[in-house]
Amino acid sequence: INNRIADEYTAHYFYMNAANWCEGVGYVNAAKFFQAESDNELAHAKGLQDYLVQWNVHPTIPQVKTDHQITSLVGAINEGYNLEYDLLQKYMQGSEILMGKDLATFDFLQKYRQIQNDSVKEYSDLLNVLEILKLDEGDYNYKILYFENHYFNQ
Repeated sequence: INNRIADEYTAHYFYMNAANWCEGVGYVNAAKFFQAESDNELAHAKGLQDYLVQWNVHPTIPQVKTDHQITSLVGAINEGYNLEYDLLQKYMQGSEILMGKDLATFDFLQKYRQIQNDSVKEYSDLLNVLEILKLDEGDYNYKILYFENHYFNQ
């Protein structure tokens, strides 16, 4: 679980950087989306820590990368997808190990597996829309502004 705490903090800082970058370049709706993602990841890390403390285990707060470089909205979405998919795989692998050894923790992690599954779906949907828009063709700026306004306006 300590490794997943590190992964959740890594995602938190990535999304915070994405929110800051988006805000700085005028993608206001995407900035709000990524800020909410950042807040969610922080809550996930806290939930994992709380679980360990409830079992009288002192969680380790690991050092993680905090200086993610964001250069485009499409890049941030791609990286978000990669982070979420990787974390889903890690939760699944950890759960497989725990299934026969620690059912309480296996059951606890079910929530996190579902969160990750939903996140992968959400980012996959965004990537599918970007593919439909064919951003490599003309009117890139118009298309990306339409995408940001339409798909991040919640």
